[in-house]
Amino acid sequence: MHYFIWDLDPVLASFKFLRIHWYGAIFSLALLSNYLFMHWVYLRELDTAEDVDRLLWYCIGGAVIGARLAHVLFYNPSFYYSEPLKIFAIWEGGLASHGGVFGVLISLYIYQRKAPFDYCWILDRAAIAGAFSGFLVRTGNFLNSEIAGTATDVPWAVVFKRLDDIPRHPVQLYEAVSYLAISLFLLYLYNKSTTKNLNGRLTAWFLILIFSTRFFLEFYKNSLINLDSDYWISAGQILSIPFILTGIYLLYRAHKPA
Repeated sequence: MHYFIWDLDPVLASFKFLRIHWYGAIFSLALLSNYLFMHWVYLRELDTAEDVDRLLWYCIGGAVIGARLAHVLFYNPSFYYSEPLKIFAIWEGGLASHGGVFGVLISLYIYQRKAPFDYCWILDRAAIAGAFSGFLVRTGNFLNSEIAGTATDVPWAVVFKRLDDIPRHPVQLYEAVSYLAISLFLLYLYNKSTTKNLNGRLTAWFLILIFSTRFFLEFYKNSLINLDSDYWISAGQILSIPFILTGIYLLYRAHKPA
């Protein structure tokens, strides 16, 4: 059987003192999409987008710091304990999405303390942008031949030549398409709402759907470092469970009669 061969150079463009990688370009596009969407939301609901720049910097800081710390603490702690300066070498890779989400949740809480709305208001709007960012980031992982899927002989298997000659599940695209569908579903709920007070419903659906998807698709990934080799689930799946449970609680609370 002939499989799709993927062998894209991870460098998008190279200049004398600068190399632009596909992943970096896609990550920048994700930040830009977040900015434009929240700019639209602010103008639509608050009649001003003056504070969106501050929001963007809070989200960038929370996402990067949270994602890096989660990778260090849960995926390869022994290496970073022996090489602590490597913790700061984020250009070498190593960002965990669970930590990124947690970092953004904290940074948005700090941000909204000086804003004219409550925590749930900003979380519900940011959830839509966050799901779309997940779509773009996983697309970047595919372009970069990262997050390898397990070996398979399905007709749509992909051979990532930069890794090996084994046909694998294009699990990055599975996630990307799932996150795009989730972002469209959240946008539908947002536009359908007749009130500005969504009471955390979009945040709840974001946590449930994103991390349930992540939990299921982990079975099709060549896992990173498991917390324990005897476990039947990966570190990524274990870390997904608290987010799913939190989402279920928030959904129950949002629909609970006052």
